[in-house]
This record gives sequence, structure tokens and C-alpha cells, in this order.
Amino acid sequence: MRIAFYAPLKPPNHPTPSGDRRMARLLIAALEHAGHDVALASDFRSWDDGISPNRHERLGTLGARLAGRLTRRLREAPPDLWFTYHLYHKAPDWLGPAVSRSLGIPYVIAEASYAPKQAGGRFDLGHRAAAQAIAQADAVISLTTADTECLHPLLASPDRLSVLRPFVEPPSPRDGIADRAALAHSLDLDPDAPWLLAVGMMRGGDKQRSFRILARALERLVSRDWRLLVVGDGPRRTCVEESFGKIPPDRLRFLGALPPDRLAACYAAADLMVWPAINEAYGMALLEAQAAGLPVVAGRTGGVPDIVRDGVTGLLTPIGDETAFAEAVASVLTDESRRAAMGSAAKRIAAAEHGFAGASRTLDALLKQIAGSR
Repeated sequence: MRIAFYAPLKPPNHPTPSGDRRMARLLIAALEHAGHDVALASDFRSWDDGISPNRHERLGTLGARLAGRLTRRLREAPPDLWFTYHLYHKAPDWLGPAVSRSLGIPYVIAEASYAPKQAGGRFDLGHRAAAQAIAQADAVISLTTADTECLHPLLASPDRLSVLRPFVEPPSPRDGIADRAALAHSLDLDPDAPWLLAVGMMRGGDKQRSFRILARALERLVSRDWRLLVVGDGPRRTCVEESFGKIPPDRLRFLGALPPDRLAACYAAADLMVWPAINEAYGMALLEAQAAGLPVVAGRTGGVPDIVRDGVTGLLTPIGDETAFAEAVASVLTDESRRAAMGSAAKRIAAAEHGFAGASRTLDALLKQIAGSR
């Protein structure tokens, strides 16, 4: 099929790395792997920062004009299906519903979120637009079970909702011992101490709060032997680094943003992934780490329990509880055999339940069913 792909929050070609950009690219790759011809419909961002006055109104007006322009451009050779990734009240889809309706093609959404508490608030216009798009959709693909409860009442029928687990491409085989030796040399790290790894964008809000909780949790563990590698960059990097100010500097290595091969080396070399995950949808880095065989300690929030099996592939703690987080990290740090068992389980389960090939087959079957029912 010819598929028009659109991501209203952030287009897949956006220069800033993030989990949603990663998933958008993975969805495109999975669709292409199944033999579909995927074209980016537009790079128009509908995201409202909540600061600029009347931004949603202006974006809605611009979106309506763009939808009309797209419809005219696509009418001669229309796509077989429109696929929107990640819409919610701050980033509604002003394009897909109108274009799909005008062209008479199926409209599919992956990772739609709907929060009834947003009704009547600052983002009410986007909230209503998201609800209308979800109601129109021929299929809504949820990537987390946490989103499904609020989506069901909006759907024309319950069978329009499907769940697709977040997925990653299989990691390339790596020599973890060699990666660890190389990193120990280049970063001047003790190879015999346990290595913790945190991966996250350094921006304000929930990401910065996650780093702050991580720092406070690790302050409680300074009497233990460990090192922390921090991967990520962003406008709040200075603030993030300052939040670790009570931890001896020789314990910390801030590596900035890394290309995929160097991040893979960190996954292979580290002993434990640590991330408080404040208000994370699910956390692509948590899934990538487990696919590489790395156990996880994370906050229990959103879709994180869908990808981290508590007590099996890692440990989950109450969201924002730095004491519980520190205790969980300590319990895994002190038990090397438990870390190894969790890492093995993480790699096995990620391959079995979050694999790229399986996700591609699931998407292909669903879209063919939708196209066939029209």
C-alpha cells in the first residue's frame, strides 16, 4: 500500500533526538519492511507549548489551510491510507482527518492519548480536536495499556482499538567485555566497579525532574562503589550536572548525546540502567537497554510496566520516590547473580515481545484488514 505518514508532535526528520522521533522512524521502517511505500505527508508541527497566547487557534487555522492544499495535491494519485503517529491535546492532528475524509481513505492513528481532565482547560481546543480525530479513526493502535481506558469511549466500535507493544530493531552483536575495556580506558573509569547508565534528554520539566530524583537517590549510595555514565544533552544540561553536585566528581561521566553505535557500546558495557521515568510514556531507552541485555531500575509510570517486568527484567519503584529508587538500585548492585539473571531475561523478553519483525507483521496484518474492509 501507499501510506501517507504524519507525526504532528515532531516529524521523523526533526534534528533533535527523542523517543518519539525514534518510534516514528521505527514505525516507518516497520511499514517499509512489510513492503509498503511510505511517504511523509507533511512536517507541520501542531505542538502547543502552552506559553504563546492563542497558539492552538493559529495552528488550527494553518492546519486547515494545509489540509486543503494537501488534499488538492494528493487527489490525482491518493495514498491508500493515512497513518498518524502520536497525537494528544498538545499536538492534535489538524491534517489527517480532513485529508482522509476528503479522499475517502482509511485513517489510522498510532499512540493516541486522551486525557478527559484537559476538557475546558488551556488546551481545550487541542483536546477536542484529538477526541474528534480518535472518533473518526478506522483504527487506533495503542502502544501502552495505560492509554486504552480513556480511548475506548471515543471509538465507533471497540474492535477499532489494537495494542502494539513498543518495539526496537535487534541490537547488533557486541563484545561487552571489549566495549567496557575501551570505555574504561577512554573515560578513566574503574572497570571493576559496577557501572550505572542513565539516558535522557536534558530539557526542563519531567526530564529534569527525573535527573534530579536520580541524583538524590544516588547521594544516598555514595558509601557504595559505583560509577554513573550519563548520556544525553539539551538546554538544561548545566542544571542537570549541577543537580549531581553532592556526588564525588570521579563517580560521574557526562557523555553528551551519542550516535547509535557509541550508545550501543554503553548498553553493552554497563551493569544497570537507572531512570526515574517521571511521566514517561514508556521510555525507548529503557527498551533498548533491555534488548541489549541490561537490567533496569525505573519509576512505575505510564507504559513503563508494559516494557519492564518488575522483579524479572528489573525493578520498578513508586514514581518520584527517591528513597525507594535508591533502595532498588542498592539491592541490584549488591547481587551480581541477580543482575545477570535480570539481564538475560530482559534480552530474551525484548526479543520475543518487542521485536521489530513481529511488529512489522502485526502492523501489516492490521492495515491490510482495514483496507480490505473498506
